[in-house]
Amino acid sequence: MILYEYPFNEKIRTYLRLEHLFARLFTLLERLDALDHHFALITLFEILNVGARADLKTDVLKDLDRQRQTMLAYRGNPAIATEVLERLLAQLEECFVALTNASGKLGHELGENDWLKSLRSRTSIPGGTCEFDLPAYYAWQKLDDQRRQHDLREWVSSLVPLFNGIHLLLGLLRDSGAPQKMVALGGQFQQNLPQGRTFQLLRLSLDPQLGAIPEISANRLVASIRFVRHEADGKLYSNSADTPFDLTLCA
Repeated sequence: MILYEYPFNEKIRTYLRLEHLFARLFTLLERLDALDHHFALITLFEILNVGARADLKTDVLKDLDRQRQTMLAYRGNPAIATEVLERLLAQLEECFVALTNASGKLGHELGENDWLKSLRSRTSIPGGTCEFDLPAYYAWQKLDDQRRQHDLREWVSSLVPLFNGIHLLLGLLRDSGAPQKMVALGGQFQQNLPQGRTFQLLRLSLDPQLGAIPEISANRLVASIRFVRHEADGKLYSNSADTPFDLTLCA
């Protein structure tokens, strides 16, 4: 199954983008090739660009505290597994404390590194990191693999509390919904959303054998999905076949 996710608001959009970038970054960090480390740095700069909002850290802290208060209300409920609840509360507390103790704005320590600043300014220029433009960066790429990996992990370490908080919040959000089996008749689907709940994320699971690609649009009132196909000529065409899929709305 292929899973597609669609955010209902800008905050969740930012969380998903950061989760996507961190996943790529952590994959590249485990590799040792200089080219992988180059793209790890490019990804690190993308994270700093996406996370440049001054209120991002505050949003994550507020969401962690809101989830903690919600979970605390379940204490003593016989229908709730105490061990699971306490483990989740401990995770929320750990993420909250770590992010609170992370001083300043996201990545401000990296912004004070003149070498990284010069590299970051050149990455927006096609071919701007050539050896004749940045000999110091070229020399760094020739260092021992483990030395480069150690440097990268040091630079990333200040961002880990943010990632852990966002990863936990998105996990809780995803778990809040239950999948329902749907069929897009003629490749088209529209559903009025239940009122009284504020949905934040739409999740759609689809059998890849169907060859269908969902184009999703949604707001607080309605969700619309149109399925298309990617043909050999490189163009997208409407998919007129009835298309089954699983739909999950997460609040």
